Amino acid sequence: MELFDGIDGVARIGLGLAAVGRPGYINLGRERDLPPDRTAEVLRERAHTLLDEAYAAGVRYFDVARSYGRAEEFLAGWLPGHDEAIAGSKWGYTYTAGWQVTAAVHEVKDHSVATFARQLGETRALLGDRLGLYQVHSVTPDSPALTDTDLHRRLAGQGAVVGLSTSGPAQADTIRAACAIEVDGVPLFRSVQATWNLLETGAGDALAEAHASGRAVIVKEALANGRLAEDVVALAAALHQPWATIVLSGAVTSEQLASNLQAATLELTGSDLERLSGLAEPSERYWRTRSSLPWT
Repeated sequence: MELFDGIDGVARIGLGLAAVGRPGYINLGRERDLPPDRTAEVLRERAHTLLDEAYAAGVRYFDVARSYGRAEEFLAGWLPGHDEAIAGSKWGYTYTAGWQVTAAVHEVKDHSVATFARQLGETRALLGDRLGLYQVHSVTPDSPALTDTDLHRRLAGQGAVVGLSTSGPAQADTIRAACAIEVDGVPLFRSVQATWNLLETGAGDALAEAHASGRAVIVKEALANGRLAEDVVALAAALHQPWATIVLSGAVTSEQLASNLQAATLELTGSDLERLSGLAEPSERYWRTRSSLPWT
């Protein structure tokens, strides 16, 4: 995967800004990790601190989305002078919480051509040619992103590497369907971002297939939105998967980031991984629990 060629060591850990780009998110413990006054200025400063510390430690991939509040803006303001940074963003959800911690609706999903065109313009206005990876956000088997040939052509022609992120208990079906899509005989999706963690391993075989076909695989939610408290072990388990290209940290404090990055050097044995595999639960149960987590 050309975008991530040469990525190794700590650089296999990426930093996602979902939890610091907006005041409300579903990660557990936010009342402890963030101040009650979560203004845009406060979160911009926190995001830039984390970006500085991650980059200094060797992290090179940084992940945002249109629906992550002002995360693209925060990343765009930091990118100058950080020439080795790789920026990835996503389209398909519109942020609707109005900078509130709690809201009736935080984000609205729409994978139409019209939303793609609008959000591509918004993202390019902020990230310009620093956008390295452009992903369809949270694709499920019923998404038109898997069937709309007009959208496929537009995606193929927008300039950045095309990827998708997946969610829900049928991630494996989504990944396999996406990997079969071609435009003029060329595979459309060159990167797959999926939820995989010690509780939710259902997409593992499909991710292995995607990796074997030459695609990059990005792991999100490796800590299960805070349900997995042993962060170093949980992230290391994801990094030990032979198909994982990048594993995202969603750290919101300097202490969390420093701890997360230790996963790059933690060695787990085969027996360790076998023992940890016993934590897995049925995908339907995992996603049902995730959908019940409150925005805080």
